[in-house]
Amino acid sequence: MSWGGESVNVCFHGVGTPARELEPGEAPYWIDVPTFLGVLDLVVNDPRVQLSFDDGNASDVLIGLPALLERGLDATFFVLAGRLDQPGSLSTQDVRDLAAAGMRIGTHGMDHVPWRRLEPHQRQRELVDARRRIEDIVGARVDEAALPLGRYDRTLLAHLRRLGYAAVHSSDRCRARSDAWLRPRYSIRSDDTVAAVRETVLAAPSVGSRAERLVTTTVKRLR
Repeated sequence: MSWGGESVNVCFHGVGTPARELEPGEAPYWIDVPTFLGVLDLVVNDPRVQLSFDDGNASDVLIGLPALLERGLDATFFVLAGRLDQPGSLSTQDVRDLAAAGMRIGTHGMDHVPWRRLEPHQRQRELVDARRRIEDIVGARVDEAALPLGRYDRTLLAHLRRLGYAAVHSSDRCRARSDAWLRPRYSIRSDDTVAAVRETVLAAPSVGSRAERLVTTTVKRLR
């Protein structure tokens, strides 16, 4: 879903019970199924909302895809190439199935490591090799990326622009222009409720909140 002005980008990670061992800090980004379905029902008729999924968890296709299709929704799935075909993660066939169902496929890199201050060989692996592997699977160009752990700086953004990414998605929890290149998102967490999403994500932010987020994103872009 999209429209010509401001967009509200909502991001999910894991839904339901994890089927793999979680990395440190991942657990707060897994939400229960009722909350997930409730958020979808909340946004289903809101043209401002764009949905995405990070980390390439198996729940993307087992829970996320059927729920999206049932409601006539679409989403972008940012795949971790290094986790493909691992227990609890998407398989290569799952990624093809998502694309065949009309979902957009993006890259989240190879190993779920921050992309700031990578050595050249790491940058090649995360920004180039991972994307190429995903492109080979879906048979189409992948030109959107989601920043692992939401971290970035101006050097990283410059690398991503040079590599031709059409859009880059962060986790800055603020609104974005629907045509922006760097697109902040609201990650739904385990302590969120449907009511909280309605009040803090979909409701118009205060002037003070907008100013605070502008300062935060500006600092990240310039450092």
